[in-house]
Amino acid sequence: MDVMKRLLLMPLFAFIALTVCDNLNISPDVPECIVSETKKFKRQAPCNSGNSVAEYTFQGKKVYTFSQGGDYISDAGSELVDSDCNNIGYLGGLIGIQEVNGVNFSANAVFTRTIWEN
Repeated sequence: MDVMKRLLLMPLFAFIALTVCDNLNISPDVPECIVSETKKFKRQAPCNSGNSVAEYTFQGKKVYTFSQGGDYISDAGSELVDSDCNNIGYLGGLIGIQEVNGVNFSANAVFTRTIWEN
């Protein structure tokens, strides 16, 4: 009987594991283009890669970083976009870029929240 129970429970555990990785749980007040780009970004990397999307206030505007997890790519960086999904810069990477529009992002951006992470 134990073998039968295990055979019945294995698909359930597999489903739960896959569902957890696919879950976005993005707040409804996040701009639709950011939600859409987050879905695309999520599909580009394996589960638990360390990828994330974060919201900051920078130069008086909401901006979003799409960060590649360091475990997935050794010279990981972050694409920086505004709330309309216009690219406004790239941070980090192999040469460690920190400036956007001539301003140091790390020193002047205020972290608001994490939108999504795996």
